[in-house]
Amino acid sequence: MLGESHALLVDFPEYQNKILLLTASDTEFVEDAKQYHKLDTEIRKLELRNSPTSDDFMHQAKLDRTVLKDKLYQQISQA
Repeated sequence: MLGESHALLVDFPEYQNKILLLTASDTEFVEDAKQYHKLDTEIRKLELRNSPTSDDFMHQAKLDRTVLKDKLYQQISQA
């Protein structure tokens, strides 16, 4: 769905405690999470405003978000 939030706490509510713990204690997780949320916000804004952008740019942004989300999920599930 266009414009849907993919925030970590929205997509992984069952890991809320682990996400909060990692946010408070793991600098790599924090940096990755910041980059993930920045990408997610940028993608949502482009989708909601129907802003002109190339398909290649949008595809790459979504791919980058997915790669970061997978990395963050691995960190969360191993915590």
